[in-house]
Amino acid sequence: MPEQRRFLEIERREVAYRPVAERIKDFRSVEVPLTDAEINAQAARCMECGTPFCHAAPSGCPLSNLIPEFNRQVYRGWWKEALDTLLHTNCFPEFTGRVCPALCEGACVLGLIRPPVNICKIELAIIEQGFQRGYVKARPPSARRTERVAVIGSGPAGLAVAHALNRAGFNVTVYEKDAKPGGILRYGIPDFKLEKWVVDQRLDLLRQEGVVFECGVDAGTDVSHRFLRDRFEAIVLAGGAGVPRDLPVPGRELDGIHFAMDFLAQQNRIVGGEPVPAQGQISAAGKNVAVIGGGDTGSDCIGTAWRQGARHVVQLEILPEPPPTRAESTPWPQWPLMRRDSSSHKEGGTRLWGANTTAFAGEQGRVTQVHGVQVEWVAEEDHGPVRPREIPGSAFTLHAELVLIAMGFVGPSPTSLVEGLGIAKDARGFVGCDERHMTNIARVFVAGDMRRGASLVVHAMADGLQTARDVMEYLDSKGGGHHA
Repeated sequence: MPEQRRFLEIERREVAYRPVAERIKDFRSVEVPLTDAEINAQAARCMECGTPFCHAAPSGCPLSNLIPEFNRQVYRGWWKEALDTLLHTNCFPEFTGRVCPALCEGACVLGLIRPPVNICKIELAIIEQGFQRGYVKARPPSARRTERVAVIGSGPAGLAVAHALNRAGFNVTVYEKDAKPGGILRYGIPDFKLEKWVVDQRLDLLRQEGVVFECGVDAGTDVSHRFLRDRFEAIVLAGGAGVPRDLPVPGRELDGIHFAMDFLAQQNRIVGGEPVPAQGQISAAGKNVAVIGGGDTGSDCIGTAWRQGARHVVQLEILPEPPPTRAESTPWPQWPLMRRDSSSHKEGGTRLWGANTTAFAGEQGRVTQVHGVQVEWVAEEDHGPVRPREIPGSAFTLHAELVLIAMGFVGPSPTSLVEGLGIAKDARGFVGCDERHMTNIARVFVAGDMRRGASLVVHAMADGLQTARDVMEYLDSKGGGHHA
């Protein structure tokens, strides 16, 4: 068939962005979506491989999306069929289509010889067409079971658990300590990457399908662990990994040094219309900003700082600068090590690679300078692990009135429920569990970053769906299946 060779004729088309001068004045989405015709052409690039490495972990999609199948359906204009195929594995493609780094594309077979298929934006187009055409509707279960399940946390893992269990007929109540549900989707990811109407649209569907949300409730404190154990046949912990990695260097106590997530969450609350006292607000307006950490959270800090009116932004990353294309150390179909510039990076600022922060200095109790050194990564012995080593004479000083620490997360979000129930933790300090996602306490399960450590939204969703299946199997084994 002619379309089977279209990948030789059609180039990969990336999404465009609104002009920088325009987009840094607001927090609306920076992307300009591809047109239907462009999406059709991008879908035609799919080779429909006999063995689609994009389809499943460990190299491809953690959700095992049926990618060649929905690409073919999009190419033919079968939007309803494509939506059904996508929703068979992915419960929230409107999230992954916007914030997933697209592990599937790193494993695309076409990527061996040409730029891979733009799978992520095809996926986003499918779900958006579904909403626009009225295909996406609330689907409450046809029958209800008697068992009740409490989900603690409403981030991507918690929402995936709630979605799957509710669809199976269980009575699901989600407890969220913040004022609104969504977890990192609402409070951690800036609106310019994920506008919150997208989150609210999905939450409205979940409510219509029967999921109950109890917000402003700290499980274990506002509702006791005894209440939860008495009222629910199963409890799923999905509180995320909220303990940030600190930077214990001289001067860390100075004012003006904050964790990245405090900065991002506060701005998201302001954008969302939640009350945030003026006193204590973290603002980049008119300041030189240093972001320590080169990951997605650090990138989000850059974009947010520009929108707040920063004078200058510099991002420090201790790792060396990756190559512009796939590194030999990560051959296909592994996720390629290569330099990636986000929309925020393209808005300006400076990136320093191989930079280790050694101290902060300030005046009158407030930070004014960041001291650091350049490092090289070397193996201390043959075939041993590489470690950073200071380059003599490479010390530097940056001026900064605001420092944001974005160095990842080292532990699960604190909750008195874990301590109250006596739940064991693993060697890393995260919640421990067996192969069924059950903790050492019967009927208490754990899903997402609270178990596996900080990771991607798509990983949290996949883990949540598997946890839901484990909960179902457990309750069925206890003589469940009764209908109300």
